[in-house]
Amino acid sequence: MPQSDLGIYAKLDGQVAMVTGASQGIGKTCAERLGQCGAIVVCVARSIDKLTATVEQIRASGGQAEAFQCDVTNRESVEQLFSQVEEKYKRLDILVNNAGVTRDTLLPRMTDLQWDEVIQTNLTSCFLFCRAASRIMMSARYGRIINMSSVSGLIGNPGQTNYSASKAGMIGLTRSLSRELGKRKVTVNAIAPGFIESSMTEALGEEMLKEVKQRIPANRLGTTDDVAAVLIFLASPAASYVTGQVITVDGGMTV
Repeated sequence: MPQSDLGIYAKLDGQVAMVTGASQGIGKTCAERLGQCGAIVVCVARSIDKLTATVEQIRASGGQAEAFQCDVTNRESVEQLFSQVEEKYKRLDILVNNAGVTRDTLLPRMTDLQWDEVIQTNLTSCFLFCRAASRIMMSARYGRIINMSSVSGLIGNPGQTNYSASKAGMIGLTRSLSRELGKRKVTVNAIAPGFIESSMTEALGEEMLKEVKQRIPANRLGTTDDVAAVLIFLASPAASYVTGQVITVDGGMTV
């Protein structure tokens, strides 16, 4: 695949990459770009039906991909997934922890369920997948773990105490795990996207989006490809000396 088609290209032929939340948005684009770089992509989501478009797109571009259903918050489901992947592919080189939800409301109105669902989906799933993947990667003495955090985990956001806490937790997990796995040639990094074009940002409305863009020096929303370009670098052999880092992709909003 020519570099101009991707922005950033890495030769990942034969590597196995697992992407959670691969059915839409950032996860879908990241899975597609990994497939275009030659990786065999394990696409993970709660609903296997929603993964069909991602898998079909990767295969249509000449890549290899398979859909796996998994409740990312359920320990037994995660362990079963990794058993299946190990049995079929005998390796795991890249893990992208992207699965996430929002349940926004001001803290005084936030229910226990809204808190628990966000923490479990965003942070606990990251722990479960990192734990399982690290065992494989440590043994192989190679691996790339990329956790999809958010600028909300760096600066906070009103109405998102649950989401911001989960994303800040991912950053702490990333930095600590990078110190644990560094000697085994396994890198662990996080990406913190800002406002990215999606159905979620569209729901903000034209006036709100105009105000948001004024806060961004780049004067535009980001795209999923902006995020995927950074991910491809971090997933590549070229990033062997980059670990424990949080890379913001926000058009300069948090400068």
